[in-house]
Amino acid sequence: MPKLSVVIITFNEEKNIARCLESVKEIADEIVVLDSFSKDRTKEICASFGVQFFEHAFDGHIQQKNRAITYASNPHILSLDADEALDDTLKKTILEIKNNWTHDGYYMNRLTNYCGHWVRHCNWYPDTKMRLWDSRKGWWTGINPHDKYELKDGDKNTKHIKGDILHYSYYNLEDHYKQVEYFTNIASKAFVEAGKKAPFYKLIANPIAKFIDHYLLHLGFLDGKAGYLISKISAYATYLKYKKIRDIYKQQALAK
Repeated sequence: MPKLSVVIITFNEEKNIARCLESVKEIADEIVVLDSFSKDRTKEICASFGVQFFEHAFDGHIQQKNRAITYASNPHILSLDADEALDDTLKKTILEIKNNWTHDGYYMNRLTNYCGHWVRHCNWYPDTKMRLWDSRKGWWTGINPHDKYELKDGDKNTKHIKGDILHYSYYNLEDHYKQVEYFTNIASKAFVEAGKKAPFYKLIANPIAKFIDHYLLHLGFLDGKAGYLISKISAYATYLKYKKIRDIYKQQALAK
């Protein structure tokens, strides 16, 4: 039976980390937390669970998650965010996989809790993620802050498994808007570094398309008020990202 390392990156996660650690303690042979010098009780809570705790300055989600893997003692990895936890079905499934590991990577669904409401539409579910894998077979990629794990040989030897990651995303609207500000700052800089442009029409067309996609095409209206708010704020986030990209290019032009 291969030993499993659960790997988590954190920063000021005292509200979430205990729930995450509690959900994996029965399946993990080792829990590794890589923290970005939290100012709250994150380190103290992790110590109470006896995790392997490390610290490194944050230089990007992708970079930090790849770095976290290097601290793990075992190549077989379950990667979670601090605001995530495993449901009982997923815990059982992972234990079965440990007894018979047959694939390079395993996909699972993620179910998000938004201000107390479990969101099953809005293009937020099933939100399939590869979070269980042999770390010798791949690495984290993507464009910050939207990371994804990729295997060297693609999806040739992967499997979708039963159970959900429970994602406790936002406790209130203020949390959501703060995250939008944070993520659009990161995303706009990453897009500019990649040489991507933001033509004016995208300021108008893309937010409208985002709202239609979430609220109508992906049946967000079935999630009631939560579905409307998610769709509206997602549209705003799309607008803000492209606006910030344009602002960066303007600043660069003025600096020349």
